[in-house]
Amino acid sequence: MIKTISLPANSPMLQPSFTFGVATASFQIEGARDSRLDCIWDTFCQQPNMIADQSNGDAACEHVKLWQQDIDMIADLAVDAYRLSISWPRALHQDGTVNQQGIGFYRDLLIALKTRNIKTYVTLYHWDLPQHFEDKGGWQNRDTAYAFAAYTDIVSKELTGLVDSYATLNEPFCSAYLGYEIGVHAPGIKSQKAGRQAAHHQLLAHGLAMQVLRKNCPSTEAGIVLNFSPTYPLTSADTIAAEQADQYHNQWYIKAVLEGAYPALLNELDPLVQPNIQASDMQVISQPIDFLGVNYYTRIHYKKTANNWFDEAVIDNVPVTDMGWEVYPQGLTELLVDLNNQYNLPKMYITENGAAMADTLIAGQVLDYDRISYYHTHLNAVQNAIEQGVNVQGYFAWSLMDNFEWAYGYEKRFGLVYIDYKTQQRTLKESAKQYRALLKQRQK
Repeated sequence: MIKTISLPANSPMLQPSFTFGVATASFQIEGARDSRLDCIWDTFCQQPNMIADQSNGDAACEHVKLWQQDIDMIADLAVDAYRLSISWPRALHQDGTVNQQGIGFYRDLLIALKTRNIKTYVTLYHWDLPQHFEDKGGWQNRDTAYAFAAYTDIVSKELTGLVDSYATLNEPFCSAYLGYEIGVHAPGIKSQKAGRQAAHHQLLAHGLAMQVLRKNCPSTEAGIVLNFSPTYPLTSADTIAAEQADQYHNQWYIKAVLEGAYPALLNELDPLVQPNIQASDMQVISQPIDFLGVNYYTRIHYKKTANNWFDEAVIDNVPVTDMGWEVYPQGLTELLVDLNNQYNLPKMYITENGAAMADTLIAGQVLDYDRISYYHTHLNAVQNAIEQGVNVQGYFAWSLMDNFEWAYGYEKRFGLVYIDYKTQQRTLKESAKQYRALLKQRQK
């Protein structure tokens, strides 16, 4: 059992130029629902049997109330950076004007982080679409992409000089495929056409927002965060299925952003489910980006179906996290090297990596050695990719603290910090202490 997180002494990841951070998302931690608009996750949480523990994000980790304590905690971890997201329904009123209380919260937060010399990596959309947009079709409606650009315009002006790095979207795969195609995330729509169209409009929103950020804050780096689950065939007969899954789930987004085209698989889809794409859309989507954020948790095996499509396959006798996801650190190395071989990449950050484990708080301690092992092996997987020529310049642990884990509610704990949801007491897990020890080692 690995009880420490370490990297080779000569690792470029231990140089001052490499950025280490922790990450969160607004809906998962903020609470304070009464001071913002409703979002699609509020509505989704009210539907029966959508959230495993029937919970919601009304209180979450009470971060809006406890943010100063949380910043102390972030600073104590010796990280270089904090990745957070702005809540669209907190930042703006329904008429599109600024919610001064909401934007003031983010301004105070960012100023306090700057005072501590902690860099800020701000995501503009981490899934919490204001419900009033969903009432008009949400991401199926092209107008939402332009509304997002208008929101980006206001926020980037309001927070001038306070943000080190902007990401337009977090994981459009999740909000489009999980939310509109298979319906396990908000808004809970089950339609392949809806999923493909939502994905296209989110990518369009990214491109439009990049244009806004270039105009409003040209000296601030900007990019997008994509999640990748590398695809592997269950047997040699499933190779094509794994390739199809890779194109549909992974390449669909990165190829559009970097090359202005969707994978060839698009043409294999029934014309009735293909997204409506206007003439200049792909050009807008493929605006140059300064960085690509990569979120990685696991790999997935696929098998072919009777109609020559792909289906997820479960494999037995492998180590898994509390999510049931295989622990496969070499998949991160393979992913990064494959992307590097396939595309002309900008610099990359690992914007999310971490593990949900069945944590127990005993006598004020959480001895989460399984999570420590996960971090140790995955950080070294990044190191291996860098040795093979991949330009990775940062790593963000997911997550700073236990939080509302979407459809799993509060049943799954990803945090470096343990949250007692009854008392909102924060307790550093052993993994937090080990992560801090690794980062402090760099200052010697």
